[in-house]
Amino acid sequence: MMPNRFLRCAALFVTLLLGGCVTARVEEIREGHTAIGAADTIAVLGKRDRPSATETEFDFVDCVSKNMGPSVPVVPDRTFRDTLFPWFEPRTAPANTRDLPELISHPRFVERLNNLGVKYLVWIEGSTRRTDSAGTMSCAVSPAGGGCFGFLTWENDSEYEASIWDIKEGRTVGKVSSEAVGTSYMPAIIVPVPIIARVKSSACSSLADQLTTFLTDAS
Repeated sequence: MMPNRFLRCAALFVTLLLGGCVTARVEEIREGHTAIGAADTIAVLGKRDRPSATETEFDFVDCVSKNMGPSVPVVPDRTFRDTLFPWFEPRTAPANTRDLPELISHPRFVERLNNLGVKYLVWIEGSTRRTDSAGTMSCAVSPAGGGCFGFLTWENDSEYEASIWDIKEGRTVGKVSSEAVGTSYMPAIIVPVPIIARVKSSACSSLADQLTTFLTDAS
């Protein structure tokens, strides 16, 4: 009895250490020279609509900001929005980078950007969504005990694109896109064991690393 229980516990422990399968890729298009000076900062923002399915998740934007290398100083989102009030409030924020030239025509807007030292504005659009699911699981409780039996699987797809806007030049200098696809599993023999594919996390890390390289490349 003891060896069988030990084997079941060991198998469960190993399963928990494993994650779902994730495939990620990143691409970039360069349209201009970029470099970060000692006094320069960048701002990382996400598309924010009035409640909408196209709104970029705040936690993803925050993840990208926090994962960019120390060579790229990022202005905190709240600091940026407070300083640039009311231009980046949900109801007045630009819908995309095509609306930025009009903002830059406002002297007060430019003055506040300069006070923050913002040289580049990184604008992220995209989302993570579930694209497929399959399997069944049933659970029951009885006087003798309870448990679940079955197998579930689902696939998530993360697609994000970051446009890099040069404030002084007033134009987009490039784009970086990150895509991650992953399959998660949940087998259950008495106890359900989720094996989660960290799709959004993978897309965030890939995008942050590539943005850091893009912005610090002096070529």
